[in-house]
Amino acid sequence: MPNGRTTHKMLTIGARQLPVEVRRHPRARRISLRLDGKEDRLRLVLPRGVSIAEGCDFARSKSAWVLRHLDARSPQIPFADGTVLPLLGEDHIIRHQPAARRGVWRDTGIIAVSGQAEHLSRRVHDFLKSEARATLTSRAREKAARLQRKPGRITLRDTTSRWGSCTEDGDLSFSWRLILAPEAVLDYVVAHEVAHLEELNHGARFWALAASLTGEMEGPKRWLRQHGESLLRYG
Repeated sequence: MPNGRTTHKMLTIGARQLPVEVRRHPRARRISLRLDGKEDRLRLVLPRGVSIAEGCDFARSKSAWVLRHLDARSPQIPFADGTVLPLLGEDHIIRHQPAARRGVWRDTGIIAVSGQAEHLSRRVHDFLKSEARATLTSRAREKAARLQRKPGRITLRDTTSRWGSCTEDGDLSFSWRLILAPEAVLDYVVAHEVAHLEELNHGARFWALAASLTGEMEGPKRWLRQHGESLLRYG
């Protein structure tokens, strides 16, 4: 399997059949295994010289770890009538209002959705991405201006391992799911990435810059470690 190429397999873990994405990474020093943040899927990274068979044997040897984490997961939460979403950390219940002809709108504690039921999930998803784009873009530009910097492109993604990123060219990327996190958490992630516009490292000056752009940071970092994966279960 060439470096960077992904192979898909099915693997028996305990009594369960799980899809596995196998990828070889040229800089990997050891086999690594993790559980996908959104789906019941394994991701296996192999260093040079390790066969797929060896990697699968390694995954099987971690069966107890895999099954324990699968059992501890919360179920997927669909975008459906009656679902409660934590919009910026505040609970909003989805209410289907088919006759309203207003698209999707936010009211006190409610995300109302008009139109046919089969379009409700997509409309809620589009609404949340739109809210995330507006909020993240506005905050990123405001914080960058405080550093007398101008970000490049600001994009939204649905990543499972990083909440935000900043390139050497100053392009910023964020997970749209941050709109479901408490406001202080979203603000911290934006501050973190904007600080990279000036310091593309994690040195003392970087952390001082990040702290100057947001409130208390330890709480949001701890929240992401403890609850971040729960955001991946929505939709």
